[in-house]
Amino acid sequence: MADIKVHDLMNIGEPSHYKLHLGCRNPDGEHPLDQYIEDKSTWKDWNEWRNTNRNDWTRDYIFSLIEFYPRSNSWLFGGIFKVLDRGADRYSVEEIEEYVKYTGRLILSFYRYQGMRGRAFYLESHIEKLLVSQILESPYTGEVFPGYDNINHDFSVLKHIVSIEKLDWKTALQNIKGVYLIVDKSNGKAYVGSAYGESGLWSRMACYLGTGHGWDDQLVNLIQNKGDEYANANFRFTLLEIHGMYSSDDFIIGRESYWKEKLGTRVHGYNSN
Repeated sequence: MADIKVHDLMNIGEPSHYKLHLGCRNPDGEHPLDQYIEDKSTWKDWNEWRNTNRNDWTRDYIFSLIEFYPRSNSWLFGGIFKVLDRGADRYSVEEIEEYVKYTGRLILSFYRYQGMRGRAFYLESHIEKLLVSQILESPYTGEVFPGYDNINHDFSVLKHIVSIEKLDWKTALQNIKGVYLIVDKSNGKAYVGSAYGESGLWSRMACYLGTGHGWDDQLVNLIQNKGDEYANANFRFTLLEIHGMYSSDDFIIGRESYWKEKLGTRVHGYNSN
């Protein structure tokens, strides 16, 4: 099947009237996709921000994309904006109503090669490479709960699922106990832990996302030495097994010990006991 290019789907007229905006994490560590999920109106601010030393929006229109980090080389369509004013320290823009139906729903495939620095590019230089990957039924609100067997997510993804208390995830995890695995992608070392008592897996996962270490000794030392962003950049969370809340805490702790022994995380990982 032939690729569907974005201009096959959207009639935007002459590409030379547009700048392409590739919205990615800023120097303060803020990611536009996270902010879009929490409050969609903040994405307009990303388009109105101006570097006082540079004029990015030299054309009438901005074709805006948000880096869709749950998938590689993927971008969420963030709308088309008309530039109303180029102030000394801020732009004034308005979203074009004709394309709103695609905003937050259209996922595009696009490889940003290493030499593409900055956020603003000539659209005509890249539009042929903007391919339609998926059209969502409704605007993106964060990763949909994938089922217990398919939880294998970076902390950077889970952090905002927890921060907005995404209902499908919270409902699925708050009333189960289980054993989980945290892998440090930078070195392959792992940590096995368990959630038991009355708090459930949701509460335990939220603790890790809030602290970066979940108050586990070796992880506490690691985060203190490497900084809070280390966990967000390097840790990945998955489930090894789940059990109902009726399961005894002793049983869950026993299963945790089994996995520590099986995976060798006491000797080669981050488990201290």
